[in-house]
Amino acid sequence: MTNRRAAIQIVERLREKGFLALLAGGCVRDMLLGRRPKDYDVATDARPEDVMVLFDRTLKVGAQFGVVIVLLRHAQVEVATFRSEAGYQDGRHPDRVAFTDAASDAARRDFTINGMFYDPIEEQVIDYIGGQTDLQRRIVRTIGDADERFGEDYLRMLRAIRFSTQLDFAIEPETFAAIGRNARHITRISGERIATELEAMLVHPNRGAGASMLLASGLAEQIFPGLPVDRRGDACVALTSAVHTLQRLRKRVDFPLALAAFFCGCSAEAALQMCHVLKLSRNQTRHLRFLLTHRGRLLDCEMALSSLKKLLAQPYYRDLYELERATQKAAGNKAALAALAKLHRRVLSLRGVNVSPAPLLDGHDLIRLGARPGPQVGQLAEELYIAQLEDCLHTRGQAEQWAKDWLAQHDLPGQ
Repeated sequence: MTNRRAAIQIVERLREKGFLALLAGGCVRDMLLGRRPKDYDVATDARPEDVMVLFDRTLKVGAQFGVVIVLLRHAQVEVATFRSEAGYQDGRHPDRVAFTDAASDAARRDFTINGMFYDPIEEQVIDYIGGQTDLQRRIVRTIGDADERFGEDYLRMLRAIRFSTQLDFAIEPETFAAIGRNARHITRISGERIATELEAMLVHPNRGAGASMLLASGLAEQIFPGLPVDRRGDACVALTSAVHTLQRLRKRVDFPLALAAFFCGCSAEAALQMCHVLKLSRNQTRHLRFLLTHRGRLLDCEMALSSLKKLLAQPYYRDLYELERATQKAAGNKAALAALAKLHRRVLSLRGVNVSPAPLLDGHDLIRLGARPGPQVGQLAEELYIAQLEDCLHTRGQAEQWAKDWLAQHDLPGQ
């Protein structure tokens, strides 16, 4: 059962029992835009306890806020009671919730394009807040006073930019001005939630527009203290290289690559320190660190074969190449792009070659040949492996003779 079919069945069941029930929020927006919604939510005047009685399988994920998850076969649908909210001391959650009607429920939502309802029985849009007009005008506008809406949940400032980025809508001027006035409060939101919104906008093909709005609104410098921005009047004129680099990335990217492009004008150490607030996963941090610390290496088109193979053996090589290509295209550096293209031809010539073969000899073998346990074994192993990657050695016998010669040169009197 699809989520859409499940949501409609829930609406039908609630209607049969005398309750008002409608599809609500983002699914209505996406249906009107001709997009396939990810989720279908239901809003109703039925109380949470009524919903849990009517359906056999439910989850109380937020019953105090009127929210219950209804499970139908493999589908999960959020069913929320119409409500109004008041008092947002933490800038994220309401202190008081009162169950109410559909019009009041629409008024407490974030943006007009997200505040509409749809009656799947009558096939009718129910719009109390002008959402259809703003969809036609392709703008993101808060419902009511923008400062109040953002004060209720400061994450909405990032959501506004995310919707603008993903839908290619403009943010209504007063709404955008309110983001600037409230930008300093974004630090009251958890890093994980900030990261979720940033990822959604920066991995999107329209990521350049999203980054520009992050910078122009002042949100970027609040999220990342120490970001080297330069404000002249109301415009952020620095980090334009970051925006241009983001625009030149391939269509589909992951979050670490997008972050590396955003921080292309910062040192690796500074960028990683600023990203600490996002609470990235260990793999994401490793990925980002690799991209930031190896920037520029691919411009050495004559690098040693062993060095090239070591880079190719890394799981993030393709992203490193993509980052370098986008960076140099953004800078208009034709010489660097030519060097990068030359290196790429070398990479293509290595197709089918095992760029990370198992070492011909291990540490035990080296000690048996006379290497001293400790740093000497490590140094010998590294240099031996480089010789192997350079295609100087192909057999164990060759490797053993190479190691013996190395030891003869390094085991000098007095050492």
